Formats: sequence, C-alpha cells, structure tokens
Amino acid sequence: MEVSLAQINNYSHEIQEKWTKEQDLLRKRLIVQDDFIWRLPNLPPGEQEPANVLKYVGGVDVSFSKDDPSLACGAFVVFDLVTHQVVYEDYSIVTLEIPYLPGFLAFREAPIFLDLLEKMKNVAHPCYPQLLMVDGNGLLHPRGFGLACHLGILADLPTIGIGKNLHQIDGLTQSRVKQLLEANENCDQDYIPLRGDSGCIWGAAIRSTEGSSKPIFVSVGHRISLATAIEMVKLTCQFRVPEPIRQADIRSREYLRKRQLGNEQNKQSNFV
Repeated sequence: MEVSLAQINNYSHEIQEKWTKEQDLLRKRLIVQDDFIWRLPNLPPGEQEPANVLKYVGGVDVSFSKDDPSLACGAFVVFDLVTHQVVYEDYSIVTLEIPYLPGFLAFREAPIFLDLLEKMKNVAHPCYPQLLMVDGNGLLHPRGFGLACHLGILADLPTIGIGKNLHQIDGLTQSRVKQLLEANENCDQDYIPLRGDSGCIWGAAIRSTEGSSKPIFVSVGHRISLATAIEMVKLTCQFRVPEPIRQADIRSREYLRKRQLGNEQNKQSNFV
C-alpha cells in the first residue's frame, strides 16, 4: 500500500508532538550544577589520590553502515583516567526503526546507550562510569535539551555533551564563533563561552589541541556545571575529541566493519 506525503508529514507531526511533551517532562529533572561526590584528579604528580577522586569516565557513540543507513553500532567504553586505558567496552548492533527528526536525536540513540549501561550495572562491574561523555549536545540544542541531557537524566549520571558541529541557535553562527576564537587567540584561555543574543550561555567552543583549526562544542548534559565540563574535556583530550568518545567512535566503526565482513563471508560460504 502506498503512503502519501501528507500521511508521512502527519505521522511525523504526531511523533514530534509526543516527543516534545516527553522532553518537557524530562527537562523538569535537569540539574545544571555540579552534583556528584567525586572530585577531579588534579593533585601534584607523585601525591596519592584520595578514594573519592574521579577515575572512570564513560564514552558513547553510534556508527552507521555505509550500505544500510538504518544499521547502526552503538559503542560504550569506560576510560581509566589513571592508566589512560579503556577498561571496559561493549557494543550493540541495531536496526533503527525510529525516524530521525531534527532536535529529537535522543529518541533514536538514547535507548541503545541505556541498554548498554544497564547491562554493565546488572553485573555490578567495578568500573561503572562516574561520568559520561556523549557524542552529541546537551544544553547547546534548539530546544535546550539534547542527547546528553536526555541520557544523563535517564541514566542518572553526570553527563557532558560534545558536539563536533555547531547548532546555530540564538544568533550563534559558525562565522561568529570563528571570529570570537580568533580574537581570543592572544588570551590565556583556550575556549570561549557561547553566549547567544538572549544573553544565555549555551556552552563553550574549545580548541582542544594546540594549533587546532576546528573547535569542539561543549555543553552541560546533566548534574555538572559548564566550568567542570570544560575542565574534564581539557583533561581527557589527547586529540581533538575527548578520548572516551574518540575510543567509542573508533571501536564502534571497527566492530561494525568486522560484523558486516563476517556476515558477508558467511553468505559466500553458503554458496560454496
């Protein structure tokens, strides 16, 4: 049976209305200040870290198949801030049936990450993350409630949103941010606050590595302040993107590639 464009648009409108209401309910639980018992590992070298220092930082990302855009691999890794090693990793291959609607990415991707987090929690793994970094935005979002906010609330974890591209909202544009970064080059700070026309600070643009021409865009997800989020990003950046997210990205693409290669080899063997 053919579906008309009008039916598709009506369906999308109904979904958007439903998701908007869900977002508004979740937003009431949002905490945008530091709300955790650990502290940052910033003691002088050689000094023993206290028991409540932050050690385990999670990173999540999704990679998509080039051949089938509905086929995706969600990756969840835990990065040890002391050893600078990945101490846990898990993956989920999914066929995404939920459509992508701008501003509502969380409804498509958050369930993947929540399942992976719940799986780790159920086995009482000792490296369960104290903080989560998300390849996606937090407050820096057209509705002020991106994937990092959504996931942080449902997982009840301090969460930071890391965007590679700028959401152009409240007068913030690529050219404007570029000008501000260039004007800030002679200052000691390696970031600028993303203050919109309304006066609201949505996040920060950070040149995370020396000489980088492309900033990343950091925003509060849940249970963390922007100042702490910036410090955490600087603490975990070996390259442009914080290492927990970078590792999740690399490993999700590799896991998906191997899975597809294995499936292709199985198909070929069936014809032998």
